[in-house]
Amino acid sequence: MTTAPFLVGEGRVERRSHTYPEPGPGQLLVRPRANALCGSDHGLFRDGSPVVAGHEAAGTVVAAGPDTATPVGTRGVIYLMAYCGRCRSCRAGATNLCLDKAGDMGFNRDGGLGPLEVVEERMFFPIGDDLSFPLATMLLDVMGTSGAALNRALSVRPDIDSLLITGAGPVGVGILAAARLSLGGDAPIYISDVSGWRLSFAESFGGIPVHAGSVAGVPEVDAAVDASGRTTARRSALDRLSKRGVLVCVGHGEQLPLDVSPDLISSGRAVLGSEYFPYADFPANLELLRRNAGYLGRIVTHTFDVSETALAFETFLSGRSGKVVVTQEDG
Repeated sequence: MTTAPFLVGEGRVERRSHTYPEPGPGQLLVRPRANALCGSDHGLFRDGSPVVAGHEAAGTVVAAGPDTATPVGTRGVIYLMAYCGRCRSCRAGATNLCLDKAGDMGFNRDGGLGPLEVVEERMFFPIGDDLSFPLATMLLDVMGTSGAALNRALSVRPDIDSLLITGAGPVGVGILAAARLSLGGDAPIYISDVSGWRLSFAESFGGIPVHAGSVAGVPEVDAAVDASGRTTARRSALDRLSKRGVLVCVGHGEQLPLDVSPDLISSGRAVLGSEYFPYADFPANLELLRRNAGYLGRIVTHTFDVSETALAFETFLSGRSGKVVVTQEDG
C-alpha cells in the first residue's frame, strides 16, 4: 500500500492510499520520475478522475514480470496507449490506431503522476542515461504527436515549403519546432493564437506570430496544422491553403464546415486527422532530441514537485507557459 495524488475535481488534488499490483507476464513496473501535463488533462483537473492521471511519463523500471527482457533500472518513457500488437493496425505499424487497445495511461489506467505505473513491456521505450527525465517527456506529445501530424501533411504534400499552425500551445510549438528542423530555417512558418505570451514564445522558436483574428492576412501556404481544436481556426487555416494544400487536424474539439467542391475538389486540397503517433517513431525522435536538446528542451518552461501538482496545473492552464512537468524524487 502506498499513496498517490488523485484529481478529485474543481482543481483539487488529494493524496490517497492506493495499491498497485505486481507486474504480470509481459508487464513492467515503472517508477515515474517526470510527467508532462497536457491540455487533455484539463477535464480531469476540472471534473476529477477515478484513476491516477498523467500520460506523458518518463521513469525507471523497478520490477519486471515473467516473459520480459527489460532489465530493472532501465530508464525510459511510457507510450500512452496499451495497444494490442496483434490487430491489423498494429501489424501495419499504426499502433496509435490500434483496433483492440486495452486502455490509455492516465485516463482509464493509473498514470504518471503516481509513484508507480504497471505497463505492458511493448509500451515502454528505453532512452539510455544521457537525457534528464523532464527532457525525455518531450518524446511523447511534444515530439511524437507533433511530428506525426507534420508527417501526415508531408505524406500528401512532400514539397511543403510554407506552413501555418493554428494554436500556439505546447503541441503547436512542438509542430513549429519539428517543422523548423525538417523544413529548414528559410521556410515561412506562421503560427496563430489569441495569447500574446504564447505568440512571443512561439516566435522564439522561429515562428512568424499572427494573432488568431488576423489569419486572413497570411499568404497562401502549402500546408496547415490545427492544434487548437477550434472551428474558426480550422476554417481560417483551410482558407489559407494553396491548391494541393493539406490541412491536418491534431487538436480534438469542434467541427469543420466544408463546401466540398471549392474546398476540396477544384482546389485539390486534402483534410486529414492525426491521432497521437506510432510507437515506431520513437527511435528517430530520440536521435532528433539528442541532436537538438537545447532547442527542444526550451519547450519545458516550468517544473514542479509532485507535492505541487495543483499549482503545476494552474500554471499550465494560465496560458503563460510552455510545457509544464511534474517531477518526483527517486525512492
